[in-house]
Amino acid sequence: MQIKNAVALITGSSSGIGAATARLFAEYGCNVVINYSRNEAGAQKVADDCRALGVEALVVQADVSRDEDCRALVQATLDQFGRLNILVNNAGTTLFCAHENLDGLSADDFLNIYRVNTVGPYQMVRAAEKALRDSGVAHVVNMASIAGLAGVGSSIAYAASKGALLTMTKSLARVMGPQVRVNAICPGFVQGEWLAQGLGQERYDALLEQTKRGAALNDAASPETVAQAVLGLVIGGDLSTGEALLVDGGSHLNASGVKR
Repeated sequence: MQIKNAVALITGSSSGIGAATARLFAEYGCNVVINYSRNEAGAQKVADDCRALGVEALVVQADVSRDEDCRALVQATLDQFGRLNILVNNAGTTLFCAHENLDGLSADDFLNIYRVNTVGPYQMVRAAEKALRDSGVAHVVNMASIAGLAGVGSSIAYAASKGALLTMTKSLARVMGPQVRVNAICPGFVQGEWLAQGLGQERYDALLEQTKRGAALNDAASPETVAQAVLGLVIGGDLSTGEALLVDGGSHLNASGVKR
């Protein structure tokens, strides 16, 4: 798929992986829609960075857990550009809770996380379905996680939501073809402010070092390396759909997590 002059809508793109993906797409000449829920200043900065690369950028506030917001976000994209070629479902949330603390999560915690991480991508695909199909060749990338594959991560609720997203990716790939490919990215430990804030700096630093030592490539993912994987799926996987690409530096290859 060629993305020069295409239009990509990236949810949750005011920072982190979403922002890195928007900037990388812009480098390749793709127009971008920057979505945020609360961080307007961050979204505007990302949009300015993309415009400086010579593409058009639209900033739209929307909460993907709300169906009406998803539909308005897609409509704003079509009003501005008249088309939609790529949808990256990156918006996500979590609650940091040790897995052994079963009393640490309530039913509402699960539902709040699912609304954003699982229901949100579904609503976005539903809202964008006609536009994506009309484009002739389109791609949806769902931002899942190694948590959904291995049952690890910030909380059991988060892992469950990402596991559900991976299953949904297969279902959507089956029904959205042949015009639209649907794939998922599964980052492992991702370096950056989001995890550092959630874990606390001391624990973050320790886990980062452990992850790097245990990875075959002696490194951990960053927002930029995850963005590269998204781009690779979009432009280099014309016959790939319903798949999940793991981006973790090869840390999953060592069950102990530490090289010997």
